[in-house]
Amino acid sequence: MTELDHRVRGVDHVAFPTFDPAATVRFYRDVLGFPVVHSICAVGWGPEDHPDFIHFFFDIGNDDRIAFFYYFGTDPSLGGPDGAKGDVYGRFGADVPEYFVRSRHLAIHVENEEDLLEYRRRLDASDWPVEMQIRHETIESIYTHDPNGYFFEITRAMRPVTPQEDLDANLTIDALLDVVAQPEPSFGKLLARKAELIVERAPGWEPVGSEPAR
Repeated sequence: MTELDHRVRGVDHVAFPTFDPAATVRFYRDVLGFPVVHSICAVGWGPEDHPDFIHFFFDIGNDDRIAFFYYFGTDPSLGGPDGAKGDVYGRFGADVPEYFVRSRHLAIHVENEEDLLEYRRRLDASDWPVEMQIRHETIESIYTHDPNGYFFEITRAMRPVTPQEDLDANLTIDALLDVVAQPEPSFGKLLARKAELIVERAPGWEPVGSEPAR
């Protein structure tokens, strides 16, 4: 596959609906300290049945933002799980496992453990205390739900990700795409296909620390 040049410079914003703008502002601005940096007041936009709304943005660092839409007069019951419209992953029945529900979340990162613990202190002193603090393979994260029920993560790197791990990630994804294209994909088949790809590609790899041929 031809490698495309990388031109993006991060997240401009991610946006979500809210039925409780007051609590949303308390959580992101007053508890976490993310300043409001922009808002759009929209009257008469769209078709005749489109409600007036405000679209407001919080600065989450690095020129990135998280944004919310509040639609005036919209019934909060429209946010239930049984609707027939919208993102299929935004509607969950009672039988959906919790791990699947929680896989949909927003994660933002901080520089170090001190910053992570400061945000833990702020959250624990609020109406939205930290629900979990977990050390993963290369990161440590705290988790809670924001006032809208969105799962929210703040994370910090415990060590840099190495070039070897980037190579491993690409092998894993290539193996995954091959396996899910076949009947009955499984984790065992993923590992087997990844091993095959390593054997196929290893002769072309440069030894660690070697100088490229001139």
